[in-house]
Amino acid sequence: MLYNRPMGNARFLWIRNGHLTDPASGLDGAFDLRLDTETGLVDRVVPAGQEPDAEGDTLDAAGLTVAPGLVDVHVHFRDPGFTHKEDIITGAAAAARGGFTSVIMMANTKPPIDNTDVLSYVLEKGAETGIRAYACGNVTKGMAGRELTDFEALIGGGAVGLTDDGLPIMDEGLVTDAMKRAAALQVPISFHEEDPAYVQNPGYNHGEASAHYGFYGADRMAEISMTERDIRLAGGTGARIDIQHISAAESVELVRKGKAAGIDVHAEATPHHFSLTEEAAIRYGTLAKMNPPLRTERDRLAIIEGLRDGTIDMIATDHAPHSTEEKNAGLTKAPSGIIGLETSLALGITELVNRGYLTMSQLMERMSAGPAAVYRLPAGRLSVGDPADLVLFDPAETFTVRREDFASKAENSPFVGRELRGRVHLTICGGKIIYSTENAKERMISR
Repeated sequence: MLYNRPMGNARFLWIRNGHLTDPASGLDGAFDLRLDTETGLVDRVVPAGQEPDAEGDTLDAAGLTVAPGLVDVHVHFRDPGFTHKEDIITGAAAAARGGFTSVIMMANTKPPIDNTDVLSYVLEKGAETGIRAYACGNVTKGMAGRELTDFEALIGGGAVGLTDDGLPIMDEGLVTDAMKRAAALQVPISFHEEDPAYVQNPGYNHGEASAHYGFYGADRMAEISMTERDIRLAGGTGARIDIQHISAAESVELVRKGKAAGIDVHAEATPHHFSLTEEAAIRYGTLAKMNPPLRTERDRLAIIEGLRDGTIDMIATDHAPHSTEEKNAGLTKAPSGIIGLETSLALGITELVNRGYLTMSQLMERMSAGPAAVYRLPAGRLSVGDPADLVLFDPAETFTVRREDFASKAENSPFVGRELRGRVHLTICGGKIIYSTENAKERMISR
C-alpha cells in the first residue's frame, strides 16, 4: 500500500541496528541514521550505538540492509492515454513496494510528452504520489522522428532528459542536431536502439526463440548498428547519451570502448536481461516478449560483466505494464514488455549478488547513485543533509512472486511463481513512509 505519513510521535527518527550500504559516501557497515521528518533530510549518521539516548523515535533495523532509496530512470506509467494498463498512482505504488523513491517516466504516452502541457500534467500528478516522479520529454514531435520538440521549453518545464523511447530515431542528421541541443542544455538524451530493417517480428530474438516459433524475429544487428551510430555521434557532439535496455554483447563492448575514448556514454541493463535468455521466450511466450528481446547466454553474461566493471552504469526496469487481455492476444499481436519495479531489487540480489558477480555495494550503486548521477537527480546518497530517501530490506529473506501481491495494475511478468531472495520491508521518501510491511511497522519504538 502507498501512503505518506510521519513515522512516529517525534520530529526525529533513528534507524538503528541495521547495516548501512551507501556507495556514494563509501559507508558499508553498522551505522545509525537519524532522519528529520520535518525537513525530510538525513540529520545524522553515526557509528552504531554511538548516540543511544539522542532525541527521536527509533526504528529497529536489526537484520536489515539500509540503503539509499532506489532510482529507476526508465519506467512506463501509461498516463495519459493507457491507464487501463497502469496510471501514475498505481505505478508509484509499485515503485514504493519495490524500494524505489525516484523514478523517471518515459514520454511515449498518448498524447506524448512533446509539449509542456502534457509534461505539467504528469509532473503534477506525480507530485501527489509520495515518491519523486520525474519525467523525460520527447525528442521529436509526436514521436514521428521528423521534427525536434522545443527542448528548452521542456527542460525549463521540469523534464530531466529527452527520449523517444519505444521508437528509434532513424534520421542521423536529426539525431546529430538533437544531441547538440541536449549537450548545450547539459541534459541526457536516451535512445531506444532498434533499427526496424533488422526486425520482422519484434520481441523475440532472431535465433533459437524465433526458430522455435517459425518466424524471423529481431536480429541483434538492430541494436548493434544503432548503438554504434549513436556513440559515434555523441563523440562528435559532446552529448551525454543513455543507451537504453542494452541486450547484446557487442553493444556492451561498444559502450566500453566509447567510455575508454572519453565519450559521455552511459547504459542501462534491465533485470530481465541479466536474469533470462531467449529460452524464457520459448517457455513463457508473450510474458517474456520484450523489445529488445531476451538473447543468448553469452549476451546475458556480457551484460553482467558490463555491470560488474562499470561499463553499464544503471539497472533500470523498463517497467512496462500491459493488461492480461493484451498479453493473451497471440505471439505476434501481443505488446512487448513486462513489469519490473516490484521484482528488480530481489532479482539483483538473487542473480547478481548471491551468485558472486556483484557485491551488495556495487548493486546499490547501479540501482541508486549511478542512475542518479547520470540524470543529475538529488538522490542515491545518505550523507547528512541529503534527502531522507531510504530502502530497508532483508537480503536473506526469500519470498515467492505472486500476482495477487503486485501493487501495479498489471501482472505481466515471467517471474510469477519464482522464489527470490531479498524482501523490501520499508521504503521512506522525504522522511515519510511510503511503503511498509507489517513486520516493519512492529519495529517502531516511540518515545
